[in-house]
Amino acid sequence: MAAASILYFLVVILMIVSFWIVFQKANKPGWAILIPIYNILVMLQVAKKPWWWILLFLIPIVNLVFAIMMYHAISVNFGKGAGFTVGMIFLPFIFIPILAFGDAKYS
Repeated sequence: MAAASILYFLVVILMIVSFWIVFQKANKPGWAILIPIYNILVMLQVAKKPWWWILLFLIPIVNLVFAIMMYHAISVNFGKGAGFTVGMIFLPFIFIPILAFGDAKYS
């Protein structure tokens, strides 16, 4: 039980640090990942999507579709393709750090 808790904590820290760096690569404040709701607004800015999309995240099922669209836009803005988007959705603890620590440039 303790090992699982430690592993979970390490994955959470990895994701926070990774998103922090992704935000900084996109010239957004890295600390924004720590603020609930505001972090989604910043992700929408990184994805170059309108702010009102956050309202769509409140609708069940619709939120999944728009989250996938947001992740795909982030992936494309960093020069990645649809396969990378699938990785970000199903294995974010691997693909978000690749985006952060890799050589991907925000455009």
